[in-house]
Amino acid sequence: MKRHVLAGRYGPDDQLVIPFNPEEQLTNLQLVAGERRLDHGVGAALTSLKALGVRPTEIGIDLAVVAAHVHAADTRISRADESQDSWTREIRLVIPVHDPQRWSAATPTLTTLLNFLTGDRWTLQFRPRPERFATIAEANTASLLQPLFTALSLFSGGLDSLIGAIDLLEAGEEPLFVSHWGESSVSDAQNKLFSDLKKRYPKRPFDRVRVRMAFPKGLVKDVKSENSTRGRSFLFIALGALAGTGLGDNFTLRIPENGFIALNVPLDPLRLGSNSTRTTHPFYLARWNDLLAELGVAGRVENPYWRQTKGEMAAACANDEALRALAPESLSCAHPSSARWLGLQGKSTEHCGHCLPCLIRRAALNHAWGKGVDQTSYTQADLHAHVLDTAQATGQQVRSFQYAIARLESHPEIASILVHKPGSLADVAGEVEPWTGVYRRGLDEVGALIDGVRTGPS
Repeated sequence: MKRHVLAGRYGPDDQLVIPFNPEEQLTNLQLVAGERRLDHGVGAALTSLKALGVRPTEIGIDLAVVAAHVHAADTRISRADESQDSWTREIRLVIPVHDPQRWSAATPTLTTLLNFLTGDRWTLQFRPRPERFATIAEANTASLLQPLFTALSLFSGGLDSLIGAIDLLEAGEEPLFVSHWGESSVSDAQNKLFSDLKKRYPKRPFDRVRVRMAFPKGLVKDVKSENSTRGRSFLFIALGALAGTGLGDNFTLRIPENGFIALNVPLDPLRLGSNSTRTTHPFYLARWNDLLAELGVAGRVENPYWRQTKGEMAAACANDEALRALAPESLSCAHPSSARWLGLQGKSTEHCGHCLPCLIRRAALNHAWGKGVDQTSYTQADLHAHVLDTAQATGQQVRSFQYAIARLESHPEIASILVHKPGSLADVAGEVEPWTGVYRRGLDEVGALIDGVRTGPS
């Protein structure tokens, strides 16, 4: 196990010496492809945004570059091999940016944000970009045509982001959607849904920028890759903020996520830390808004659905007919390629039906539409068909939900305590009761789905 240093480089002539000690392993991250084009999807994003009339600022570009460093470290440094507890890594990033002084002032907030999100220990250092790259952003002068977009939203290809997109379009907004993908199943879902929305809302000038950011295995010498990707939402939001800085002042980046998942109360005592994601937790989003303010970015992130369960989001969607038609194309599953792994004939990507996101999705659509209406194809089609093995993935999440539901039924008052387990709610101190309510109602939705399901060890 070593501490890792990831140092960004703007081209082969960027040879600034980065000091490191014998306990650290230094890896250089080349940020430039060719003579001038930014690599790892950042340059492609800038090109796509320019074609849409969106020209991000230098700080916006730096946000994407910082996210590239975080994503590279998060996905290419194994937790199992490179940490003392099989989870917590020690990572130092040395990042070339346009305004190191401004970034250094924001470092405490950024460090808190990343530590909370990934469970690692991050050390962040900033240095000036090399002179040749001191200016990257293109001027967005008043004489240029301004973008037509009236809203900005993340578009993941999941059910919640689909609902968010439909609601914006039905409200008469012309949103710019931002997508990130790392595997083909996610890309396929995003492309299909966006194409379907274009067909349903013809002649509307909404559009999308999509970014693929992935790093080769072996980027960090003699170190295995990591599959947990707890830091992925930092990349996703950073790409949204990148676009936002090109839309003018006071943009709002919408992050459509139901409150039950945003809070993500651990279902059982084993789910704290490594097994509990915090990708849209209110503490995390509040730190994002602090970070943007400290960087001088006139924008903010917002989850407009935090008071609703997934089922309530689906039931309240502004175009129920569109949602019913498009929902089967959305992708919620944590393991969408499991059908291919299992060798199911004719299946390449399919919802497994038993992972945590699948269970919440199935429960939500049952709540919104009634049983038997959801047309999504699930590998585990009937949860009641036989006893689900709690020693296997097919039964583990159901059993965890059964535990959480039974615990709350026995001690209803504990809900007001459990909602604080994933992280601080100090930023929403006056709104803790709505979080307690969305937690209870979210469990009720899943409880209705798995009522009568049998689980047990093999």
